[in-house]
Amino acid sequence: MHTRRHFLAKLAATAAVPALFQRALAQDAPAPAKLAETDPTAAALGYKEDTTKVDAAKFPMHKPEQKCASCALLVPKEGAAYAPCNAFGGKLVAVGGWCAAYAPRPGAAPAK
Repeated sequence: MHTRRHFLAKLAATAAVPALFQRALAQDAPAPAKLAETDPTAAALGYKEDTTKVDAAKFPMHKPEQKCASCALLVPKEGAAYAPCNAFGGKLVAVGGWCAAYAPRPGAAPAK
């Protein structure tokens, strides 16, 4: 005979299964790849690992104080030289770099 207690126990066990799968998938996920300047998307957006090496003639809107570290698209990682960027599908970009998708993060001071 099935009781309410039996039903609730099965319901609780069933509800926990998706959380277990998510945890297992997160642990098996590979680390994001470092973005190469030769990547087609990176080349199209003029990505450079060093903001001082951006072609000023090709990207006149670039300013030397603009760096990935102060961009709204970067997922910041304290003290890291590279961090995931939403403009490049989560690939790692240099925090001292720049691309044409640069958008200043609200409230962020320009990186030096």
